[in-house]
Amino acid sequence: MILSDGDIRRRLDSGTLEIEPLADPDLQIQPASVDLRLGREFLEFRHTNIPCIHPDSEQEVADYVDETRVDSGEEFILHPGDFVLGTTVERVTVPDDLIAHVEGRSSLGRLAVVVHATAGLCDPGFEGKITLELSNLGTAPVALTPEMRISQLTFTQLTNPAERPYGEERGSKYQGQTGPQASRIQSDDEFDR
Repeated sequence: MILSDGDIRRRLDSGTLEIEPLADPDLQIQPASVDLRLGREFLEFRHTNIPCIHPDSEQEVADYVDETRVDSGEEFILHPGDFVLGTTVERVTVPDDLIAHVEGRSSLGRLAVVVHATAGLCDPGFEGKITLELSNLGTAPVALTPEMRISQLTFTQLTNPAERPYGEERGSKYQGQTGPQASRIQSDDEFDR
C-alpha cells in the first residue's frame, strides 16, 4: 500500500514519519508523495588519469571526487553526461514499517535530469539526508538551484515492521548522513580481507 497525502500528513503529525525541515507542506506534500529540495553540497567526479575505480579501495575516493558547495544565490551547472552526488535539504527518518522510494520529478525528467542511478530506496529505519545520484542525460547544460524541489519520496507500507531495520545495529554505512556521501562499498563483507 502506498501512502496518500492524508496518510503522509497523519504520519508527520504523529511523529511516526519525520521530514525536517518541511518548509512548505502545502506545496511539498503531493497526492501520494513529498517533494524534497536540493541542498548546497555536491561531490563531483573528476576526469582523472586513474586506470579504474576499485570498489574495495577507500583511499581512491580522494583521487577522483571533489567537494563543491554552492553559495546562496548561485547555481550548480549539470553538464551533459555528468554524474554528481547531491543531497537533499531535508533530513528524513523512515519508521520500521515503511519503505521510502526516491523518485525524480517529471518536470526535471523532461529536461533530461535524473536523480538516481540505482539507489532509489530508503530502508525502514533509515535516518539522514538523502544522497542524490544526479545525471544529465540531455544535450544541454541544466542549471540547478539549491532549495529547488529536486526529487520526491513515495512511501510503501510493509505488511509487518522490519525485524532488523536499517541502522547502527546492522552496521548500515549511510545512517545519519548529513550531506552527499561517496560510495562506502569497500566496507562490505565481501571486501573484508
